[in-house]
Amino acid sequence: MTEKKPMKRTMWWLLATVLVVELMDLLDSTIVNVAGPSLERSLGASPVGLQWVIGGYALTLGAGLVLGGRLGDRYGRRPMFLVGLVAFTLASLACALAPGIGLLITFRLVQGVAGAMMLPQGLGILRDNLTPRDLTRALAVFGPVLGLGGVLGPVLGGALVDWDLAGLGWRLVFLVNVPIGLVALVLARRLVPHGARTPTLRVDVAGAVLVAGASALLVLPLNEGQSSGWPLWTWLSLAAAAIGYVVFALWQRRIVRRDRTPLVTPALFGKPAFTVGLAAVALFFGGLIGTQLVLTFFLQLGEGFTAGQAGLGNLPVALGTAVGGGVSGGLLAAKLGRRVLQAGAVVQLAGVAWLWFALAGDGAFTIWRIVPGSVVAGIGAGIVIAAVFNTVLGAVADDEVGSASGVLSAVQSIGGSVGVAVFSTVFFAGAVAGRVTESFRDALVVQAVVIGLFLLISPLFPRRARPDDLPVETAEVSVP
Repeated sequence: MTEKKPMKRTMWWLLATVLVVELMDLLDSTIVNVAGPSLERSLGASPVGLQWVIGGYALTLGAGLVLGGRLGDRYGRRPMFLVGLVAFTLASLACALAPGIGLLITFRLVQGVAGAMMLPQGLGILRDNLTPRDLTRALAVFGPVLGLGGVLGPVLGGALVDWDLAGLGWRLVFLVNVPIGLVALVLARRLVPHGARTPTLRVDVAGAVLVAGASALLVLPLNEGQSSGWPLWTWLSLAAAAIGYVVFALWQRRIVRRDRTPLVTPALFGKPAFTVGLAAVALFFGGLIGTQLVLTFFLQLGEGFTAGQAGLGNLPVALGTAVGGGVSGGLLAAKLGRRVLQAGAVVQLAGVAWLWFALAGDGAFTIWRIVPGSVVAGIGAGIVIAAVFNTVLGAVADDEVGSASGVLSAVQSIGGSVGVAVFSTVFFAGAVAGRVTESFRDALVVQAVVIGLFLLISPLFPRRARPDDLPVETAEVSVP
């Protein structure tokens, strides 16, 4: 193993490069949320098309994250980082130039795959090239910046759409990645060192295909079911998705018996607390991302807000999330374990109820009607976000943390894609008939049910969180 040397100024440039690249990736998970009406006007996108543009990215990102990490082990983190960055930049340009909704969806799926190759390498590059002291300093910056980037995506997206430079409208949301990606590429080629690789490692491509296929079979009927009237194939597809995930788990056991490296450590599936934690992560992030999305739809389609105004309408949630995350991460998570998750969920549920009642009146709508409830819901969400990964990882052994972190990250992303499909379906079921406010309140009811399920299974979580100094790999997945 090569000795890690202090990098001083170079360290900060390397950190900045990695942060910029990973921020690009994370921003694209939410930056498109406010571009829906603009896409509808420009390309004639249907509600189903909008769901695929927004949720398709999260789907392929989540399905490819574990494979991306393994490819970094096999070919080296620098090559995969650069390849992913080039592919992501080109896919962003292709999205910006897409002449129709079909091609835009295709390019978004490709963009997600590129992100999955790029995102897992960032922390690995820092971990491989920094001294323990410098790594600690880097992570102190890394987590908060990524967290802020994740919640401010709609604000930036709305500002770009409203700017409408040269009549580009929604295309600016994707086009902005091109100059940033090119600058990041120049810096990465110069600053990211060549690291270790394992040429003899056999990558489990079959396992990756199983995960991707099962994920597609899960999201496809959720996106298409409402508009198609829920025909038989949608239910068969959901059943096939469940079978696909079971087959993947069995396949990973077979890979281990053959003395090969699995994508996911099979022993994880035998830990009830961890598997329950996976369900909790999917529920939480599906509800959180789905609700944020329909909030922007409600503001634009129901209340006539511009994209920029709708983006700013997400600020109360973002500020609440920052406050809740600061309180939880700094004071509560290490001491209270799973109880902090339960407390956060109760606070979030109170905020959702506040929103539901605030929208029940018949008076003229102003943004201040939803600010208090949004802040409270955001505080609850922030409390959960800051603690959920380390709490769930309290169920796994030290040598399983890396694999478990990758699975949690993938489940978070796929859960977000499912949330986009489910909450959009609930919202547009009434919104197309002009019942926009009622549809948003219906979505809030679904969110309350999701939080209730989260609370119902929460007694099965590990009692204590894993200490912060052990799972370095988890920092990259602990943001929405």
